[in-house]
Amino acid sequence: MLTQAPRGTKDVLPEESRKWVYLENMFRDVCEVFGYKEIRTPVFEHTELFKRSIGETTDIVNKEMYTFEDNGGRSITLKPEGTAPVVRSFVENKLYADTQPTKLFYITPCFRYEKPQAGRLREFHQFGVEAFGTSSPTIDAEVIALASEFFGRLGLQKLVTRINSVGCPSCRKHYNEVLRSYLDSKKEGLCHTCIERSEKNPMRVIDCKNEGCQSIIKDIPLMIDYICDECKEHFDKLKLSLENMEIPYEVDPRIVRGLDYYTKTAFEIISEDIGAQSTVCGGGRYDKLAEEIGGPNTPGIGFGMGIERLLLTIENNGIALPLTEGIDIFIVAIGEKAELESLKILSQLRKKGISADKDHMQRSVKAQFKYSNKQNARYTIVLGDDELENDSVTLKDMSNSEQTQIKLSSLIDELRSRL
Repeated sequence: MLTQAPRGTKDVLPEESRKWVYLENMFRDVCEVFGYKEIRTPVFEHTELFKRSIGETTDIVNKEMYTFEDNGGRSITLKPEGTAPVVRSFVENKLYADTQPTKLFYITPCFRYEKPQAGRLREFHQFGVEAFGTSSPTIDAEVIALASEFFGRLGLQKLVTRINSVGCPSCRKHYNEVLRSYLDSKKEGLCHTCIERSEKNPMRVIDCKNEGCQSIIKDIPLMIDYICDECKEHFDKLKLSLENMEIPYEVDPRIVRGLDYYTKTAFEIISEDIGAQSTVCGGGRYDKLAEEIGGPNTPGIGFGMGIERLLLTIENNGIALPLTEGIDIFIVAIGEKAELESLKILSQLRKKGISADKDHMQRSVKAQFKYSNKQNARYTIVLGDDELENDSVTLKDMSNSEQTQIKLSSLIDELRSRL
């Protein structure tokens, strides 16, 4: 057990970590272009935050949260999603007092106790954005556009953006009455979870993954047919905004999302390449969430996307990320004096921003060259005691094996001109 990671977790080894860094840097670049600033929230929060925001009828709160009591007797939960902590920070730090909108992004680990599968782990990581302070459908379109731009820069093409309106508390009240009446006539054959949801949060029955339930409710009333005039106007303007931004979309009236805090806009970006786990980005509007947790009435919208699932999508699309390979310089040292001088050169190179390495294993000269190849070095410097006396080194271009004699005293300048 000491040498085995807990089930549902995964080590990110150096070769894979380079992909993560590339994605993180690109996500930061896109967010900066759109005017979003990074926020970092704690890994754990008070449990009540998630019960109030996500909803006590959700699977996350009922089955999947990592909750424990700390030494002070407080109920603490490792965050299962990124939005609620950002909203809590927005309220606690009175960011609503600044000029609005407030546009934030995050890169964070999340934790859910669920069955591990491809693209879904118990410890997973999310990119996300949140925009507060405006109820305009243009900001909804901007959030979707940001995700689309990010995916476009990665070269992902087999994606579909699906949107829906899940209404507001006003029109949802009437819809829930219609829905409960419908579900009462269908209870026989529904799973236990759906029966429970039909009383507490009937719209979430639509999201059930049980094929038997889906066949029973195939003609279920949908929120999009019951939205009020205000919600309809908002949804129409969202569609018009997306069209003006040349972002293709489909209206999917069965999108309800898995969290209780969504109002009006809900959306998903779907990949056609990873089977059942096809949603690579999901989000929506949550106009009552800040108020729900004790803040002022502040509209908001955002999305989250799983990094592990995104990496799987990239792999399944056959996309090779343009990662930097190897190091600039490897130093092969021959002799004790050369060994000491190589440390000096190594230090000078690194201070100039040139990536460099040397042998620390007392390998033979032949083995040092093999190691240089393994490091994908662009150039190898051969430095021996004789070369030191003659103020010279041999520089080998590893791409074509061409060798050049260079004065040791001008080595740094020569390397900087070549790199």
